[in-house]
Amino acid sequence: MKDFQGKVAAITGGGSGLGRELALCCAARGMKLVLGDVDEKGMVETQRLVEAAHPGTETTTMRLDVSSLDQVQAFADLCKSSFGGVHLVFNNAGVSVGGPVWENTVADWDWVMGVNLYGVVWGVKVFTPLLIAQGEGHIINTASAAGWLNGPSMAIYNVTKHSVVALSETLALDLRDVGANVGVTCLCPAFFPTGISDSARNRPADKAETITPSDVMLKRAELTKAAVAKGKIQAADIAEMTLRAVENDQFYVFPHRKIKELIKLRAAAAEREQVVFDSLNP
Repeated sequence: MKDFQGKVAAITGGGSGLGRELALCCAARGMKLVLGDVDEKGMVETQRLVEAAHPGTETTTMRLDVSSLDQVQAFADLCKSSFGGVHLVFNNAGVSVGGPVWENTVADWDWVMGVNLYGVVWGVKVFTPLLIAQGEGHIINTASAAGWLNGPSMAIYNVTKHSVVALSETLALDLRDVGANVGVTCLCPAFFPTGISDSARNRPADKAETITPSDVMLKRAELTKAAVAKGKIQAADIAEMTLRAVENDQFYVFPHRKIKELIKLRAAAAEREQVVFDSLNP
């Protein structure tokens, strides 16, 4: 899809970080915006920034828990009732929790799987038939370098992001099978400055039970937070790369070029079959 003027973008996680920058990039191309997030104040700020940068952009919002199929369906219904349809669907909302995998609680798994995996699954399930029926559209799933490379103390996050890559690849093949004019892009960034390290701020009370941080977990968390903060590529840059990928009908997007080299090293480790590949010490 190359002509975005007057088209509609639905963005989950639109209240901060990459979702906010995607909103700004879509608005710059003349699109109408439908934002979903549990962070309602964040969405108000996104709207303010969009209006300041691109006055007159039509925008609507919904408090959205993407782990709920019913709420994702309501989000799609909002797109139709507000603007008559949707053209770009950004399944972008994401959260994270750390710790050794054997210590993670059921609540940890439920929360992160619900947002990172089921949030994308439900987005695909609800929006794909709409895009097929209207004869055009593009689905953009935010995966991660963690969909290809596994670091310590990130088991749940890694599992969800590997699943998003698998889902995205299968979705693209399924759409090709039925001859649908619907594109798919799988976005796989490494660390960049965003609020995901502080995603616990939006953790629901019914999924609050988690582990008491160990010294190792705290150290890993600080290293991850520092890596996120020091990311050389900004969210705005990644958002622009993503929109250009949609324009070019590009499937994979690796904003951090070194990730592809690490994937090759991981494949070489698999060929040797001796030890686990450590992307932090390749």
